[in-house]
Amino acid sequence: MLSDSPRRLILASSSRYRRELLARLRIPFDTVTPAVDETPAPGEAPRQLAERLALAKAREVAARHPQALVLGSDQVADLLGQPLGKPGTHEKAAAQLARMSGQTVLFHTALTLCCQAANLTQSELASVRVRFRPLHPAEIERYLRAEQPYDCAGSAKSEGLGIALLESIESDDPTALVGLPLIRTARLLRAAGVLIP
Repeated sequence: MLSDSPRRLILASSSRYRRELLARLRIPFDTVTPAVDETPAPGEAPRQLAERLALAKAREVAARHPQALVLGSDQVADLLGQPLGKPGTHEKAAAQLARMSGQTVLFHTALTLCCQAANLTQSELASVRVRFRPLHPAEIERYLRAEQPYDCAGSAKSEGLGIALLESIESDDPTALVGLPLIRTARLLRAAGVLIP
């Protein structure tokens, strides 16, 4: 526990998916967009990229709000050791899904909770193994037109219609694939003295 008085909790993210997930824990929090360059370093593995960015996001916001508990998170899709980011466009999303067709993709979601005033930094990682069905180009096109998942790493929303593209999901933290592993998040917050539930 950090102190007897509760600290302000900040989610260091502009992601509406993470905001919606954290709200499930029914604790008050604010959101602050971190100013972090998300460009992968040369040769950086997807897992290390996710961990580095989660830490960087949490620390950048914590530097501006030193008394707060700051939660940073990042997700990177890993196809055969290569990172897949958010596609941003229809064409890039179609190319990503074509590459993932029939493949197993790891989705690494990293978390860091820090408080500058308390000299606290704790991190967790949740990796989810996702097996994509063999996808026909027409299926990919229909899916993208229906859901437009251009802001999602890996171009598929498992919480929506994207579930129909998959054969299996293996995870010990079910919300990790959506963008914030709530089992691990709750564990970090409880260790820092936040009452959940």
